[in-house]
Formats: sequence, structure tokens, C-alpha cells
Amino acid sequence: MSDGVRCMWMRGGTSKGGYFLRDALPTDTAARDAFLLRAMGSPDPRQIDGMGGADPLTSKVAVVQKSNRDGVDVDYLFLQVFVDQAIVTDAQNCGNILAGVAPFAIERGLVPAQDGETPVTVYMENTGQIAVARVQTPDSQVSYDGAAKIDGVPGSSAAVPIAFKDTAGSSCGALLPSGNARDVVEGIEVTMIDNGMPCVVLRASDMGISGDEDPATLEADEVLRGKLEAIRLACGPRMNLGDVTQKSVPKMTMVSAPKAGGAISTRTFIPHRCHKTIGVLGAVSVATACLLKGSPANELAQVGSGSNRELAIEHPTGEMTVVADINDAGDVESAAILRTARKLMDGEIFA
Repeated sequence: MSDGVRCMWMRGGTSKGGYFLRDALPTDTAARDAFLLRAMGSPDPRQIDGMGGADPLTSKVAVVQKSNRDGVDVDYLFLQVFVDQAIVTDAQNCGNILAGVAPFAIERGLVPAQDGETPVTVYMENTGQIAVARVQTPDSQVSYDGAAKIDGVPGSSAAVPIAFKDTAGSSCGALLPSGNARDVVEGIEVTMIDNGMPCVVLRASDMGISGDEDPATLEADEVLRGKLEAIRLACGPRMNLGDVTQKSVPKMTMVSAPKAGGAISTRTFIPHRCHKTIGVLGAVSVATACLLKGSPANELAQVGSGSNRELAIEHPTGEMTVVADINDAGDVESAAILRTARKLMDGEIFA
């Protein structure tokens, strides 16, 4: 495409990427993906010829349109653009990029702004989930300024609280696709779980690490990466995800006892780079694993009691708190999380 395509570049949570209206992109999937690869500058480790930031967390795309679904304002398709491979995948969701969808939808006129705060109901096409994000709109204008802080992002911004509905089994067909809170894969005890993001949760100690190493150290450990990938490939079919060789799910989260007063400490590969934080829906899945009796995470976690639990999921640059509502059967009925977003650029991109 030689003509410019309108888009907005936004930080959503601890990720960053391009936000497009659906009708701005080619309708043919192959043509769309080719455009996005050019736009991001992939495949190239530096993404020097595009807008990508040489990291999976900054090579993401949101495609948004007004929804025709009852009770839903907008439909959101998340696309992960690989950095060093010519791959664009919709195999996962992204709760961080989701944080920017609601303000983007208001800015583009898909949802009318209310005076004070505007709720936006979002259908996530990747997984069939629904989330409700609340955007600060004083004087019926989107405001990105505020006092909310999230770990992994400097400064403060307006709060964007997001409540998730019906997340269990969104990609794998069941919260526990194997039917078990604990399985043994490649000789390692794991929990294969999907409460919004397919994850394999396992003890850091079983992988020969303490669980408080920095991401660069873990990424440089080729033996560790090889073990994690062998487990991931074995888990893929068991999680109803098929051959995951070319997929970005499941995420691999190694857990250890909390180090800073939270519920659990985590180190996550997404799947081949070590996350400097943790994904929103990944945090929801890990928090749920912590609440499952008999799971490796439950044995290490501090989960509290009562029907409303706040679980601080520790990660390399801080923590992400998941608020879980527990029913009488002990199951997670709903989960909410606090994110922020900021508009960085609004204009045209050329690819």
C-alpha cells in the first residue's frame, strides 16, 4: 500500500502498538498481514524499517470496529506481529492492548463520550470474551492524565479499570483443558490453564532457577529455554491448541514464593522472550492457578480468604493485582484489573 493508512499509536498497559479501524486495513488477510509486517518493520531484530520497538511487547496491533452484537459497543481483534519472523497471529488475546481500545473507540466516534466516565463494552474476537473498560471522560473528552500508576510504566495516567466476563476456557475450551489442576509433562509438574490466556504454570525450582532472576539472565540460559520449549510443545496438543511451534501460546510461567508481600512471584516466557512484566490475562490465569487446590502454584501462593480476593502477582518490575470474585464452590466467577493507557501519535502510517 503506497497511500497512508490512518492509525493511532498507543501505550496500552505495559505494551505498545498500532490501533486501526477495521475498514482502514485490507479485507484480505494475507494482504493485511503483509501490510502490518511492513508497518512494524518485521522480520528484523531491530525492526529498523518500521514502527515496531524490537520487542514483542511493542509489536502489537488492535483492529477495532463498531459492534453489531447485543449489549456490545465495539469488536476488538488483537494481532501479534512477530519481530524476527514474518508472522502475524491472532492465536491469543492481549489485555494490555485492550486498555487502549476503549479510549481509541471514543476518540474515533464509535462510542459517544459521557460526562465524567464512559463505560465501553468490548467483544474480544480472538477468544469470544467480553470485557467492560471504564474511561475517564471529563467534559465528554477522553483524558489520559491521572494519578493511577502501574508497575512497568513510568509516571501516572488516568485509570482504566477493566472487568472480564466468561474468560474460562476462552482459547482451550475449558479452564483446565486436561481436567486436572496438576499434570506431569516432560517430568515436570505443571498446571495447564486458560482463564483468558493459555498458560503453563510450573515451579521455578523445578526448572533449576530461584525465580527472582532478571529477564536478561533467563533469556540467556539456553538450557532453560530448551526445557521450557520442550514442555510447551508437549502441552500444546493437551491444551487443545494443536502444534504450537509457530504460535505465541501457551505462555510459560515459572512461579516461586512471593518476594515482596504479594500472592506469588512469576517469571514468564511469551513464549521465547522473558516478559519484563506479565500480561493482563496471563496474570488472571496465574492468579486462578494460585487458587486451585493441588496445583504447583497453590502450594507456594498466599491467597487469603473470603469471596473477594486481591492477589498481587509479582513480576520482574513490580506487581499486577487481580481482583477475583469467588463463588461458594471456590471457583473464580469474575476477575478485574487496573490498567492505564496513553495516546502517543495519531496520523497516517506508510508501508
